[in-house]
Amino acid sequence: MKLFPRSLFAFAAAALVAGVTVAQQTPPHPAPVPRPVVPEAPVPPPPDVEGKSWVLMDYNTGQIIASKDPDVQLEPASITKIMTDYVVSAELGNGKIHNSDPVTISENAWRGGGASTDGSTSFLKLNSQVPLKDLLYGMIIQSGNDAAIALAEHTAGSEPAFANLMNAYAKQIGMTHSQFQNASGYPVANHYTTARDIAILSRALIHDFPEDYAISAVKEFEWNGIKQHNRNLLLWRDNTVDGIKTGHTAAAGYCLAASAKQGDARMIAIIMGANSEKGRADAALALLNYGFRFYESHKLYEANKPLATPKLWKGAENTIPLGVAEDALVSVKRGDYDKLKANLDIPATLIAPFKKGQQVGTLRVTLDGQPVLTTPLVALNDAPEGGFFSRLWDTIMLWFHSDSDKK
Repeated sequence: MKLFPRSLFAFAAAALVAGVTVAQQTPPHPAPVPRPVVPEAPVPPPPDVEGKSWVLMDYNTGQIIASKDPDVQLEPASITKIMTDYVVSAELGNGKIHNSDPVTISENAWRGGGASTDGSTSFLKLNSQVPLKDLLYGMIIQSGNDAAIALAEHTAGSEPAFANLMNAYAKQIGMTHSQFQNASGYPVANHYTTARDIAILSRALIHDFPEDYAISAVKEFEWNGIKQHNRNLLLWRDNTVDGIKTGHTAAAGYCLAASAKQGDARMIAIIMGANSEKGRADAALALLNYGFRFYESHKLYEANKPLATPKLWKGAENTIPLGVAEDALVSVKRGDYDKLKANLDIPATLIAPFKKGQQVGTLRVTLDGQPVLTTPLVALNDAPEGGFFSRLWDTIMLWFHSDSDKK
């Protein structure tokens, strides 16, 4: 019988009595195999798709990710009806018209956009009355020219007056290179737009009127016993696509405004002047896929959460919480998130009062020195003036404060 273990035990016991700590031996572990270094994935240039002009826009920021001749003025054909939809939705929102309104189909609407024309139609009957909501479905899904004209006449009294409304709203939302002469997109002189402007319009429609925008995802609509399918082929090819509108004339070629949503990200693709119905669908889908594959969206700051609490002078409170009114979202190339830099541009001296929601400063986010997001910093609470003595004291202190700033 071997005595080594007992001798070892005796030695350890003696060491403990003597106050000596015996270090425990641990078996050696093999070094871990080093993980391979994964190189940063490059972002390729956007696909060279069909069309005279095209744009890929990130919905969250309004940033143009890729484009070809985005500001070339072109005939929009039935893409025009996105503008008609926006105006009608805005007038509905203002309470000037209502979804339940009975709309009389005039001879002008019947002759200019009805079954006797060679354009797209909802087959509305002369002098019939159609609920406004059904006309919206007919215009957006069936691309009915008669529905568009009837909506214009009901909304503004006449189609020329409605065209004036279209141009006023276009200017209001930032469309700087467009001019509309009618509600349907029928080819006439001085009726034009650009891919960039249609992207701006599409983003505004999705943001401002999501319920009306949802109509563009409906695949078919029946009126007067005739069922017609939505002309947007992407609704059948990709279930993330939920709009927006097609257009075609001999002069305009094949046009498509398309949008898709994946998680928090949404992309908008505008194709102007493609050579075929399939060509415009292929081009738009290629751009949408490029955007989702190589760009990612991030929520940088949450709405109504304080980003800064600067000093407030002459106020009932000594500070004022500032934040953003809407979630601050950005989309950047994959791998570029850590390169973002944020700066809060706040005046050096803030003097009460401020109202909740009032702009006080600006949040600026840049990537490699280029602006990515610029959005207002607003007061998150009311910041009323303080009492007389409080304001008097701050007036005195401000004098010293401003004097020290000059040194």
